[in-house]
Amino acid sequence: MGKNKLKKFAEMEQMPCVFQCGAREMLTDSPVPAMKGEWRNKFFRNDHPLLLELGCGHGDYTIGLARVYPDTNYIGVDIKGARMWAGAKQATQEGLTNVAFLRTNIEMLPAFFAEDEVDGLWITFPDPQMKKATKRLTSTYFMERYRRLLRDGATIHLKTDSPFLYTYTREMIRLNNLPLLCDTDNLYNPALQSVVVEDARRLQTHYEHQWLERGLTIKYLAWQLPKEGALVEPDIEIEKDTYRSYGRNYTPQTQMVNGK
Repeated sequence: MGKNKLKKFAEMEQMPCVFQCGAREMLTDSPVPAMKGEWRNKFFRNDHPLLLELGCGHGDYTIGLARVYPDTNYIGVDIKGARMWAGAKQATQEGLTNVAFLRTNIEMLPAFFAEDEVDGLWITFPDPQMKKATKRLTSTYFMERYRRLLRDGATIHLKTDSPFLYTYTREMIRLNNLPLLCDTDNLYNPALQSVVVEDARRLQTHYEHQWLERGLTIKYLAWQLPKEGALVEPDIEIEKDTYRSYGRNYTPQTQMVNGK
């Protein structure tokens, strides 16, 4: 492991907004599982809604949401600590009190959140995982896990540049008759006008801005996940994405759209 990564990990250990717990730490006396059911009481110290951003990467979208919606609590979740450091450092420097970061595997979320503790999810530009559905963050494999921590009928938001993931997720929603709030293959089509769409447009990540400049459209889906009902995994052929999703030159930032 490089010295720079080790330095970032050491800094994160001192940041009160960061919680780290992988599979190995679960076998020890890590304090993170003790937060289960207590995030509002022990960390945020309020009764505001709690939303998670899954696969938050550098955390810029999590930070952006926390700035725009100060009366909502946000937790960015990712396993890549070196990336998460950027968002955690920004939150610490700005003194944001409605944002935290949890470094863990997304499969392990039920170990850290109680039933009905979470009010919604954002999934922003995840790896489409075209080879294996059980790694896909919008698969029924993950929906079953989300049910264990989301309140009944909570909203899940997906923003993606991937035609493959968009097509797959649409079919997953349709096949399971999940209440669909928004479905568009071009979020920034000016003809689209709704409260849900406007909320999804308010923030653009660094990568999202890059993709738009490349002429790619941003796909967006929002749906509700009821607690009950068997979920069926889609079994359809979907054309694979034919382009590389993004480059690795990164500047941590999330920009407001039209100053909103």
